[in-house]
Amino acid sequence: MPQLTAILLVDDDPSTNFLNESTLYELRLTDKYLTAGNGEDALRILKEYSEVATPEKPLLVLLDMAMPVMNGMGFLEEFRRLPASVHASTIIVVLAVSMTSADLGRLEEYPVAGTASKPLTKEKLSPVLQLHFSKQNS
Repeated sequence: MPQLTAILLVDDDPSTNFLNESTLYELRLTDKYLTAGNGEDALRILKEYSEVATPEKPLLVLLDMAMPVMNGMGFLEEFRRLPASVHASTIIVVLAVSMTSADLGRLEEYPVAGTASKPLTKEKLSPVLQLHFSKQNS
């Protein structure tokens, strides 16, 4: 699996971000971990890092849906308005404790690579990453 430019953890709970980073560290996907407490901060960081991320070395965003200021759906709505180059170099995985079927259906409207339930584990994230990178590995 290729190295990632960075991993952006978007969750308003610092403990969740810490646990997710610890889990991801074992996968050796990147040396750069970034955190945002809401969708607004995440968009700012994403715009900054989209200048160095590429489709070959993308930025992975692990997005919580329930946050203050701007929630996950608000982030996805704003993300949709960003240039195609940002979409091509960004992988978004939605993390949630639980989601209704209506919310899952809404996710199909957005450029989301996959979903995983919290708490994040290597076993939950690995299939999403393998599916995404299978194009490069074939």
